[in-house]
Amino acid sequence: MVAVGSIVEGRVVSVMKFGAFVDIGNKQSGLVHISEISSEYVTDINECIKKGDTVKVKVIRIDDSGKISLSIKQAEEKKAQTTKPEKKGNVRPAEIDWGVSSSDSLSFEDKLSKFKQDSDEKMLTLRRNTDSKRSGGYSRKSNHSF
Repeated sequence: MVAVGSIVEGRVVSVMKFGAFVDIGNKQSGLVHISEISSEYVTDINECIKKGDTVKVKVIRIDDSGKISLSIKQAEEKKAQTTKPEKKGNVRPAEIDWGVSSSDSLSFEDKLSKFKQDSDEKMLTLRRNTDSKRSGGYSRKSNHSF
């Protein structure tokens, strides 16, 4: 019997519009729902998986009736996480991309002022867009009479 969270290899036994049934051995099979095939949006499952394919799946749920839910994308995410090199120690501030090159000679106050100005401009644009949508496309100051 498999446990929730385990990653196993299985063979696709049938493909439907909504997902694929995978034989995971020990006379057990489970469903990989179309949303669990890939981290990308899948419109046609047949472009991603075929009957007879061997796939790595993660057991994500076993319900009370014994139905097993599987995920290919979560098995891949787990694999990707284990293959990433881990950094030791804390992240030094020099490693963080603040969006400002180190050659910038602006003082903190200048940077803060620029940020505030950019923020104010964005908020003004947002307010204008929101106001025009609320008033049905007419500005508040228009003298249209209905």
